[in-house]
Amino acid sequence: MKNTKVTSLHDAVKRYVEDGDTLCLGGFTTNRRPYAAIHEILRQGQKDFIGEGGPAGGDWDLLIGEDRVKAYINCYTANSGFSNVLRRFRAKAENGTLLMEDYSQDVEMLRLHAASLGLPYLPVKLMQGTDLVDKWGISKEEREKIDKLPNDKFFYVTDPFSGDDKVVAVPVPQIDTAIIHAQVCSPDGTTRIIGDEFHDVDIAIAAKKTIVTCEELMSNEDIRRDPTKNTIPGMCVDAVVHVPKGAHPSQCYGYYDYDANFLRMYEQVSKTEEGFKAFVQEYIYNFKDHSEYLEKIGLETLLNIMAVQGYGYATDVLKKQADNEEKGEDSDNE
Repeated sequence: MKNTKVTSLHDAVKRYVEDGDTLCLGGFTTNRRPYAAIHEILRQGQKDFIGEGGPAGGDWDLLIGEDRVKAYINCYTANSGFSNVLRRFRAKAENGTLLMEDYSQDVEMLRLHAASLGLPYLPVKLMQGTDLVDKWGISKEEREKIDKLPNDKFFYVTDPFSGDDKVVAVPVPQIDTAIIHAQVCSPDGTTRIIGDEFHDVDIAIAAKKTIVTCEELMSNEDIRRDPTKNTIPGMCVDAVVHVPKGAHPSQCYGYYDYDANFLRMYEQVSKTEEGFKAFVQEYIYNFKDHSEYLEKIGLETLLNIMAVQGYGYATDVLKKQADNEEKGEDSDNE
């Protein structure tokens, strides 16, 4: 097939994910996280990442827990609703074994947008008045040891136009590799994200290398029939990988919900180093690929989290109908 970027997950990770990369992942906490790709990275052994965490989820917790992250720039790392702060990330941050820098969530998202614009730095008024500008998670001395880290967390600068307005200038990430999970992709890389896009478009544009894993493959011709639904142009994508359920245990809007039981289980087992190590062995290293992982999860679980058409997530339609009818009756009685 001409003009195809479709490849296997193994080959995409082997070719485009390198030791020491500044790595950024798509999605948001428990939404469209590229878990299948992260499992493959762990199996292949790439390491020493500079992580641009954004609003991160359990995929980053796996990389951090397995000591694959050299430095981590972050605003929030959680499986929302299950872990307020993910366990391995928290443990390594608290015991000082993880180099971590903290920006506010709004500034981190704006930094990623600035990266897509090719800006050298970003002036913001945000974070002023908080200790995010007074306390550095990664010291200047440590920063100077790592080429891909900026030597400073921020600078105060004066607005050159007014001459009297002080703003915070923060560095803009130089992203080597972005990994995104989307609903639909075509062989030439055109990507269709349904629902919230989060920072995925920004990192796809900014990154030197972008891998997109997807639920469905659509022909180049068909995906262009309604270009208003497309999100990322093919020119920004290097590898396309067809990986159904590639975001499990997070959700993929319109296709499946998050696996609440799995996330609850991870929250419990990851409280200890021993529990975490047993988990990654059982659910990642014991398998050669994602299909074997899905066999472990089981058909019944996968069916139970399938999204109901018209809702976009898994739900008990009969209960929903009863709830809506009860609300309607209450409204009629008022």
